[in-house]
Amino acid sequence: MTEQTEHLLALKVMRLTRPTLVSSQIVTAEAKDLPQNTFDKILRGTATTVQGAETLTAGQMMLLPQSFGNIYLGETFSSYVCVHNCRAHPVSSVTVKADLQSNNTRISLPIHVDKEGPQTLNPDETMDDVIHHEVKEIGTHILVCEVSYMTPAGLETSFRKFFKFQVVKPLDVKTKFYNAETDEVYLEAQIQNITVGPICLEKVELESSEQYTVVPLNNLPTGESVFSQRTMLQPQNSCQFLYCIKPIAEILNDPKALKAANNIGKLDIVWRSNLGERGRLQTSQLQRSPIEYGDLRLAVTEANSTVKIGDAFDFRCRVTNTSERSMDLVMHLNTKTKIGCGYTGQTEISLGPLEPGKFKDFGLTVCPVRLGLITISNLQLTDVFMKRKYEFDDFVQVFVVEEDYNEEEFQLDKYVRYSIPQTA
Repeated sequence: MTEQTEHLLALKVMRLTRPTLVSSQIVTAEAKDLPQNTFDKILRGTATTVQGAETLTAGQMMLLPQSFGNIYLGETFSSYVCVHNCRAHPVSSVTVKADLQSNNTRISLPIHVDKEGPQTLNPDETMDDVIHHEVKEIGTHILVCEVSYMTPAGLETSFRKFFKFQVVKPLDVKTKFYNAETDEVYLEAQIQNITVGPICLEKVELESSEQYTVVPLNNLPTGESVFSQRTMLQPQNSCQFLYCIKPIAEILNDPKALKAANNIGKLDIVWRSNLGERGRLQTSQLQRSPIEYGDLRLAVTEANSTVKIGDAFDFRCRVTNTSERSMDLVMHLNTKTKIGCGYTGQTEISLGPLEPGKFKDFGLTVCPVRLGLITISNLQLTDVFMKRKYEFDDFVQVFVVEEDYNEEEFQLDKYVRYSIPQTA
């Protein structure tokens, strides 16, 4: 766009972007039809057709940008700014400023950083530069370019040009948290392409907070990704990523600190469009649901995934006092009260005093009596001081196999299901 003629300088601004691909539209008619050969003449004069084969499509061609258009959040906005002296005499004290204004912010973009102070433009001389900015806000944006100069009469003069464009959302990110039966948290991130064209996901990583460590679960046991070499997403298509988040050791044994550590981390997503345009998005801080503990919390710390029938199944548990008072605990595991129980064994242990925020480890042994996946339940903790009982069910599972079980022939994943942080 050229500024009005009363100004001594002309300002032109053009957004730099990749061209789009278009297909030629072929419309023909037979000689006996009403248009006769009108359509054929139009096709022969079109640049997108091949001479001598006008009725055959030649594939897609590049279309240069016709306007500022839209830009996706996370992409880099690039623009070419040019100031031209269209007069027959020099113009002195020329400066150019560029600001990017959104609904909430106004950012000054660096321009002509290699030039010191105002410049003098001789006739037909040009001063130009390219500005870049990564857009991080959705909505209407306005590029404000201001040109200042000194007239031959010694008057300071300036003018502005405004260029409006929209920043739209490229991806729809949905997250789900699953509190595991230990202190681990599983995050499922669903990423959907809501652009008008295909995109390639270059990187999808979860940057954990200081309280957690992250283990991606998007690879096969061989180390290969569960996705193809390039994760391509067509418009409106989506894919899921899974991560395991574990608390660090400093807060693992501190119920109060673990309860307060709700900030998991941020998703960092990098993608490219079909013509290589790069974009990057980072979500806000993801938060897990607050953990609500009762007076006691039971967790399994050690357990085997499989056991042979008739062999003793040994495992270890940890009980944590999450209340504000001291307790004197007695543990009781009973199998007689549950019909169809897949194991035998009865244990009663005095755990002794347990201060608030402290924990105690203890071991248990049961004997499986049937094959398959069995669940250990009906563990009871009694506070001798308050005469109060706390019951825990389904706190560990084990897969029972036959005596001639060969581990090399049958690879079994971990069937042990550690206890959900149970409360009472």
